[in-house]
Amino acid sequence: PAVTSPCKILKCNSEFWAATSGSHHLGTEEAPEFCTALRAYAHCTRRTARTCRGDLAYHSAAHGIDDLMAQHNCSKDGPTSQPRLRTLPPGDSQERSDSPEICHYEKSFHKHSAAPNYTHCGLFGDPHLRTFTDTFQTCKVQGAWPLIDNNYLNVQVTNTPVLPGSTATATSKLTIIFKSFQECVDQKVYQAEMDELPAAFADGSKNGGDKHGANSLKITEKVSGQHIEIQAKYIGTTIVVRQVGRYLTFAVRMPEEVVNAVEDRDSQGLYLCLRGCPLNQQIDFQTIRSAQATEGRARRKGPSLPASPEAFTYETATAKCREKLPVEDLYFQSCVFDLLTTGDVNFMLAAYYAFEDVKMLHSNKDKLHLYERTRDLAPGNMAPSGTPPALWVALLCLSQSWLCLL
Repeated sequence: PAVTSPCKILKCNSEFWAATSGSHHLGTEEAPEFCTALRAYAHCTRRTARTCRGDLAYHSAAHGIDDLMAQHNCSKDGPTSQPRLRTLPPGDSQERSDSPEICHYEKSFHKHSAAPNYTHCGLFGDPHLRTFTDTFQTCKVQGAWPLIDNNYLNVQVTNTPVLPGSTATATSKLTIIFKSFQECVDQKVYQAEMDELPAAFADGSKNGGDKHGANSLKITEKVSGQHIEIQAKYIGTTIVVRQVGRYLTFAVRMPEEVVNAVEDRDSQGLYLCLRGCPLNQQIDFQTIRSAQATEGRARRKGPSLPASPEAFTYETATAKCREKLPVEDLYFQSCVFDLLTTGDVNFMLAAYYAFEDVKMLHSNKDKLHLYERTRDLAPGNMAPSGTPPALWVALLCLSQSWLCLL
């Protein structure tokens, strides 16, 4: 059993969204009903305040409630039942299609230049990372880690142990912050966690807020509770978040120009999608996989684990993964590794959907499949790909002899 957050702000957000049918912009005749829903929302957030200290989504929701109450002249005292309100009429400001040109990336940023070069990053399973440079790694990265951190948005994941006493982890929480951008969007926070995959931002909205280009940021629910997609047209970015089994997967398509839009170049390497996992957090699952195949038994990461829900052998794991992943690339190998590590067949589906997202989001169809383990990061982080470990250590010792004395 993985650790579950006691903070229930996502439940409050979902209830408010359901009660208001996604709209803050209601006619005068509906203002009392909207205020009732707001008071219920405020009551729900107060109930979970103690367990949500330090939670970004909670503080965003609390601040948003105060703003909405002021905008609609709502009293904090009154009924708190949650009536169902009608949906937005056609042509409402939240559904504007005449957004400023600056709020459409391809039209504005590249009006007089070549088409943008799009890149892809994905995180899935136990967990496996495909970076913007098509490096593929398997990592431990337990706890909270930044996936993306640039001038336009921040993405952070929290990974928790899959089984007690194991270093095998999977993503249990995801927070995405879209920063306020010109006349396009207000700052928006999206947060998902196990068994809570909202189809709205933390403040209950489904787009970029009150600005003229609000519709250039939009959430679409593809499968209720399992699959959402966020389109951020103002930065040419598409994000896909899924819940597969109990855990989350993440995939993004982003222009290279946006990927590299950072003010502090020195801290740019701190996020995983760009530079990969730190060397001490990486796992060579191919070496473990070879040992498993040779020895005919499942060797898990870290300390010995209790018996998994379903005990896979190398042969049964490969047969299972082949059902969904017929090409024996790194997604297939990740699937085998995860089944042997966790015994949870949902990890096979996580690998399958991760590859489906690659097919949808990757701009270079010749690079969909990856076959060779790629552990190369930026210079200075670790050995270049293909360099034998012993030779790399020797080179380090020659160039930086002080390392050998430590």
